[in-house]
Amino acid sequence: MATATTRSQPLPPAGPAGGPKQKQPYPFWLGGAAACCAATITHPLDLTKYRLQTATKKQGMLKTVVLSVREDGPRSIFHGLTATWLRQASYSITRFAAYEKAKEQFIIPGQKPVPTSSELAICAAGAGAVAGFTGVPAEVVLVRMCSDLNRPKEQRYNYRNAVQALFKITADEGFPALFRGMVPNITRSVFLNVAQMAGYDAFKEIIKKLNVIPDGPWLHFSASFCAGTFATTIVTPVDVVKSRIQNAKGEEAKRGIMGTIRESARRDGMSVFMRGWLPAWLRLQPQTTLLFLFFEQFKTIIDKQREEKAAKAAAA
Repeated sequence: MATATTRSQPLPPAGPAGGPKQKQPYPFWLGGAAACCAATITHPLDLTKYRLQTATKKQGMLKTVVLSVREDGPRSIFHGLTATWLRQASYSITRFAAYEKAKEQFIIPGQKPVPTSSELAICAAGAGAVAGFTGVPAEVVLVRMCSDLNRPKEQRYNYRNAVQALFKITADEGFPALFRGMVPNITRSVFLNVAQMAGYDAFKEIIKKLNVIPDGPWLHFSASFCAGTFATTIVTPVDVVKSRIQNAKGEEAKRGIMGTIRESARRDGMSVFMRGWLPAWLRLQPQTTLLFLFFEQFKTIIDKQREEKAAKAAAA
């Protein structure tokens, strides 16, 4: 949602000659902090999505939640929360930092204040590829911790937290195991970033041209709703394959991407590649809204701190 990020920034202060001063960039970790806050709230939906995608038998979203609470207690809906934090701290920090840095390359001060839609898509894809690689180890841990509840208790990984999981996977399976599913993870990240960010701008322009909703919060909500639905539909098949590869053990782990696709289709039918769509959609919509809500609030806090600092410096 690149436009929301750029548009919401306050105008830069005037310089000594009356011209605008180039705005100081926000801390690179700000997007990751916002993502951690948003993902904490939506984690139960994320947990359910991964459980559905890695389940060996088909079952509904509600049944999955009910069975989880019945068998492992109410706290089980937040099982793997530390892995969610680790993923957002690695993936989202990289994603936001790379995206914002890439956009700067397409901006010409005084002539071209914002990149074009195709340039935004390029920025989003590049940022998605870099973040997808950076976030693979945390993604492996997240998938395993969330999917652990699908296994019989005697066959579970039983990781205490995300950090302990990283060390245990490395010790038991070797360092390369932390990058299992790297290709589908990067692919998913690229698709998600382009569909979510560039898709938001495209849908907003389409709705504007239809002239059915005036420019404002409802237009932005409608565009993000369309982009979130589009992103979920595009990403879910990639996500299913990625989750199954990262959750595999023994001989299953040797199948690779094409082997996993063939075996999943043979055993569960083609519909398996859309399994978990509903919880993924229910997670992506509120998470996108919460992510940018937190992000904008954090930026407001930093802007106020900078203004207070500048005021004190001017008064000194």
